[in-house]
Amino acid sequence: MRVSRRGLLAGAAVGGGLVVAWALWPRTFPGPLTTTDGETAFGAWLKIGSDGVVTVAVPQLEMGQGVTTILPQIVATELGADWRQVAVEPAPVSGAYANIPLAAQWAPLWMPDIPGLSEPEDGIVATRFAQQSRLTATAAGTTLAAYEMPAREAAATARDMLVRAAAGRWNVEPELCDTRAGFVVHENRQLRFAELAAEAALLGPPEPPPLRVLPAAETPLPGDSDGPPAFPRLDLPSKVDGSHLFAGDIRLPGMLYAGIRQAPVAPASGVQRYDREAGEAVAGVVAVVEGDDWVAAIAETSFSAERALDAMEVRFSATDPVDSATIEEALDAALREGDAYLVASRGETGGAFGSASIARRYDAAPALHTTLETATAVAWLRGGRLELWMASQAPERAREAAGRAVGISAENVVLYPMPAGGSFDRRLEHEHARQAARLAGEVGRPVQLAWTREQETLRAPPRTPVAALLAAKLEPGGTIAAMRTRLALPATMKEMGRRLFHGEATQDAIEAVAGEADALACDGAMPPYAIPDAAVYHAPASLLLPTGRMRAGAHGYTAFFTESFIDEIASKAGREPLSYRIGMLGGDPRMVACLQRAARMAQWGGGRDRSGQGLACHRMGDAAGGGRIACIATAGQREGGFQVASLHAAVDIGRIVNLDIARQQIEGGLVHGLALAMGSSASWRDGRPDNRRLGELDLPRLADCPAIEVEFIASEEPAFDPGELGLTVAAPAIANALFSATGLRLRRLPLLSGGL
Repeated sequence: MRVSRRGLLAGAAVGGGLVVAWALWPRTFPGPLTTTDGETAFGAWLKIGSDGVVTVAVPQLEMGQGVTTILPQIVATELGADWRQVAVEPAPVSGAYANIPLAAQWAPLWMPDIPGLSEPEDGIVATRFAQQSRLTATAAGTTLAAYEMPAREAAATARDMLVRAAAGRWNVEPELCDTRAGFVVHENRQLRFAELAAEAALLGPPEPPPLRVLPAAETPLPGDSDGPPAFPRLDLPSKVDGSHLFAGDIRLPGMLYAGIRQAPVAPASGVQRYDREAGEAVAGVVAVVEGDDWVAAIAETSFSAERALDAMEVRFSATDPVDSATIEEALDAALREGDAYLVASRGETGGAFGSASIARRYDAAPALHTTLETATAVAWLRGGRLELWMASQAPERAREAAGRAVGISAENVVLYPMPAGGSFDRRLEHEHARQAARLAGEVGRPVQLAWTREQETLRAPPRTPVAALLAAKLEPGGTIAAMRTRLALPATMKEMGRRLFHGEATQDAIEAVAGEADALACDGAMPPYAIPDAAVYHAPASLLLPTGRMRAGAHGYTAFFTESFIDEIASKAGREPLSYRIGMLGGDPRMVACLQRAARMAQWGGGRDRSGQGLACHRMGDAAGGGRIACIATAGQREGGFQVASLHAAVDIGRIVNLDIARQQIEGGLVHGLALAMGSSASWRDGRPDNRRLGELDLPRLADCPAIEVEFIASEEPAFDPGELGLTVAAPAIANALFSATGLRLRRLPLLSGGL
């Protein structure tokens, strides 16, 4: 059998097989993987087919970050498999794949009544919650932390069983055998995995699994090194030739297509009037369905559905619709006068420290995710069972939401996980799943619902707007003795948590957390520098605008505030920005190494004399581990805006699992950060965004993308997910570069949204 990459991505492992790792989770979990004739299932992570194909189950959403290569690579390395015969299939929703580190990190979201509870990533409360609620969510860069060790243990178990089966045939000690390129080998003898799979299935698993000494790792290479990757992405060929399937590509017998119009964003809104007869008169229309605050048309084609919606001229009522002026007023009031809660501190934080030597205000407008793929789902309700085809970062929550919409339990919802055409955490929300389920129930046929770009911009919760006040007390020479950060924003993470974990409606979620402090919404605001007295305060702001998480979470705006402020302090003190930062990082040599490497890469000239160079650095994760990045941007003013000529980034993410994917993630994060610096934002009027299409969002085009050079620093620290790091530093580095080039300080994101 010839195995194609497309077949691998479809999980096309046929014939007899072996699934390993049944001993690696509590026995109360049923075996999550399904099997075909001749296959035997022992566990959750991998199957070895009679054709030699090793199929790896991946419980995370592939949204461009390469998880369907990273996890199979970990398994293949530990198992000793041939990469050319490694396949991947989406894992079903199961407690066997619980994302325990994310459950621990997000405990304030699913357990809001006990906000003070804190436990390690493998704590018993988080473990039980993640397993029982089948939390396999893809978010916050937790894939490696959650799944690398279970995947390694599963592969090590399989390797041991295969080796023992081969050793028995050869009558040698198993310790004298190893695995390599899909074979068990001993001296000049070898046996294919496929020949041993059935026999190995009869052997008991080892306890504990015999892990290899070295986990999957690759050596950093210079950014301009040219050579094929050791583990090419499994999803790349099908994405290049167009055969990769997304939710919008699903076609089912008798499937209908739905378009939708939704009410403006407001605390209370509903359908006011529409011409149902005009919609039903359009050729191909099957049904018109009215929801609480939306109207949908179901037709034989998506074109007919959209024509029907236009013909109906749907009008909505809205009470106190969202308006940008009102948002700004609420943020300003919270920043200046609102109650504030201490969410992070270091040293003797006694509140105010008298007269500040320097204080600056910074702002971030609401930021849109702008995914290429808009919200899309296919639903089919028949015989009391709902089938869903959609991309979801939290599939069990999607099942629950869709089931509630049609009055059935999540156990009667089957979700077929599809990859996402970008997400940036947009697919943590599931309103379109509820709508698709309702529509399928109305017509008794499969229905594909796809939001238009305008509807996506209208109803997708953006990253929260923020107003920030940063103040510092300086000693002679510019040393920071104390620093205070006050952030005015809603409890945006808790709000998202009410929707995600408690199934609350948008307005109910906003009201439930109004006035609450939200430490996760202020994450990353504590500076990495050795400032002896530092504190971060959250001043909750009441907004009518629903908000949610975006890639990098709060770090996406707190890094901009902190690194812009540090640059301003250096300028005020007459200090060179690079040496000023290094002088405060004696306790973090890894960050110092990143700064020094970035300076060499960019030929840093001090950031003065209109050089157009600007610097920023940031750390994600704790001081002992985590990931670090330093970036130097070269930028200048141009007609109608600014131009970024280059971005040089030095990165330390500990052990690198896949160098090629890590580089892609950092480069993509830098471009995403550039987009947030240039645009990706909307203003609201009467509950509707003014700029609703991609062409109206000032997104960077190919001509706007700078030369990007990324270098990784060799490290023996634990592996850190690189997917969010790049976004954090791009905007502040560019802002500081524009100050160097023009002498103007831009303190608002997007950078030119407040004018020059």
